[in-house]
Amino acid sequence: MVVAGANVHDCKLLKQTIEAIVVERPEPTEKAPQNLCLDKGYDNPTGRAAAESHGHTPHIRRIGEEKLDETGHKRHKARRWVVERTLGWLSKCRGILVRYAKKACNYLGVIQLACGLLWFRRLHRLATF
Repeated sequence: MVVAGANVHDCKLLKQTIEAIVVERPEPTEKAPQNLCLDKGYDNPTGRAAAESHGHTPHIRRIGEEKLDETGHKRHKARRWVVERTLGWLSKCRGILVRYAKKACNYLGVIQLACGLLWFRRLHRLATF
């Protein structure tokens, strides 16, 4: 996770976000490249360069380009429910919804604690079935 001001565009934080990934990623090979799917907001040279510098193959839709099937119609809507669901879960934590922490490092710690609790609860729920 990366904490920044609300007026900073996401594409400027892409490099820091990739560097902040905790889970070790396998080395990209010819058979199994590391893909990174991004939306149209990252369609700029800095977004592509940040993805490629960390060994990812960027998949960024061009601005103004729509995904169409053979007949020229849209097939599926964009699937952003994973992000929206996670933000919905995090918004139930009062310390995150209203930012009480003045320092960015303290706020980042609260977010990491909340994410850890979410994963612990999810793991506990899956283990009880």
